[in-house]
Amino acid sequence: MHLHRNDIQNMIKTRFAPSPTGYLHVGGLRTALYSYLFARKNQGKLVLRIEDTDQERFVEGAMENLIRTLDIMGIDYDEGVYLEKSVVSDQWSVIEKGDFGSYIQSKRSGIYKRYAEELLSKGYAYRCFCTKERLEKMREDQNARKLPPMYDRKCAYLSEDEIEAEVKKGSSYVIRLKIPQESIIAFDDAIRGHVEFRGYLIDDQVLMKSDGLPTYHLANVVDDHLMQITHVIRGEEWLPSTPKHVALYDAFGWEKPIFAHLPLLLNPDKTKLSKRQGDVAVEDYLAKGYIKEALLNFIALLGWNPGTEREIFNLKELTEQFDLSRIQKAGAIFDHAKLDWMNGKYLREMPIEELAREVFGILKKEDWFHLDINDEYFVEVLKLAKDRMTKFSDAIALMKFFLVENFDYDTKLFINEKMKVDLEISKTALAKSLIALEALNTEDFKNEEKTKEVLIKVVANLGLKNGQVLWPIRVALTNESFSPGVFELLRVMGKERSLERMKMAFKLLTTLPTLLN
Repeated sequence: MHLHRNDIQNMIKTRFAPSPTGYLHVGGLRTALYSYLFARKNQGKLVLRIEDTDQERFVEGAMENLIRTLDIMGIDYDEGVYLEKSVVSDQWSVIEKGDFGSYIQSKRSGIYKRYAEELLSKGYAYRCFCTKERLEKMREDQNARKLPPMYDRKCAYLSEDEIEAEVKKGSSYVIRLKIPQESIIAFDDAIRGHVEFRGYLIDDQVLMKSDGLPTYHLANVVDDHLMQITHVIRGEEWLPSTPKHVALYDAFGWEKPIFAHLPLLLNPDKTKLSKRQGDVAVEDYLAKGYIKEALLNFIALLGWNPGTEREIFNLKELTEQFDLSRIQKAGAIFDHAKLDWMNGKYLREMPIEELAREVFGILKKEDWFHLDINDEYFVEVLKLAKDRMTKFSDAIALMKFFLVENFDYDTKLFINEKMKVDLEISKTALAKSLIALEALNTEDFKNEEKTKEVLIKVVANLGLKNGQVLWPIRVALTNESFSPGVFELLRVMGKERSLERMKMAFKLLTTLPTLLN
């Protein structure tokens, strides 16, 4: 399908237009990312516009949070709303840059009113004086008759005299779009191809509310035209609204932008992605220790593919590869396991110093973490843990036992029926291993081959199997049933820390018979 645009300009221009009603949803991030990639791929521009016409849903601070999150994720833009830090304080303020402002819809009400009046004068819109009570009764009747909820056009047929009389009375009214009932409204979607809607199935959308503020539908069309947007990339949920927008473009005599409706994001059970089934806010994923580059890479592949088996891309590579024609129509599954895999891949390729800074930032918030751990030990512990990490926050569980000073041992862990280890064997294994390991000097203790040689002799002398000796040592060092191997643990923890823990565990085991009696 060949899509073209002749009248507005040669430069491609996209926009991301979120509502400041809370956090940035991962679906919103995908829309912003695709709009960014398409603009950059085609040497175009990206606009950030804030659509805050629904003041009832406005959340204080949400606009600033959206801007910060886009900045953190590396999605820059060319016009719109920005944050600027004061030169004399730590305060941040919202500023606007560009030739088509304001980029905040609540500051453009006069513009929308003017265009609504134009539609009225041309007969493409009408005043609706129906009360809230009448509309509710109408919907109840429609529901009872299993009809789609649509305005019944009562006010579409009022005479000029009737309209004038209502206005003179001071009756409250909204302005509705007058959809041509016999028409077929059609457009070409860059992802879904040719789309048609029957006019009689489209509701006469409210364009201006009784408080004088526009609805999304009027504001978005007017702004996209005035800001010279050439491509509207947005979620599939807006597809049913598109014929209303097309009708508005036709009514104004404006050229339509090219629409591209992205597939829904779905949970693994094919339901629409929602907070009820897990995190949906970008900031939640960042707070849990996901790497922004990995999250962006993962989000990019939710509905788009490069046509190859390759899955790892940085932002520059995504820009080079991106093409609207490779976006699927079917819903995209948000697979958390795939995100964990991808994040782990990014994490393991990070320079260890950078990884240490990220992990330290998370661990220092934990009560059990003591800041007197030296850098060298911290990095060695991290090297051991990182291969088992998928995100920064995994370090809490994987590194905890390396960093705490004292354990409240779970004595049941010293019993392992599968390995045929009971409390008596654990106690004996620890006692003999302590004697053997004490004989090693500090340097040899850090040599895994040396500690292995020593402990294998203990196994032989006791007539036990490897696991019967190594299991109680593992528990003594970590108070965990899953951990890195014993010889790795001994090397990283070093002689003093390792022997101290083994002695602590042995002392506990020697008191157990008394406690049990």
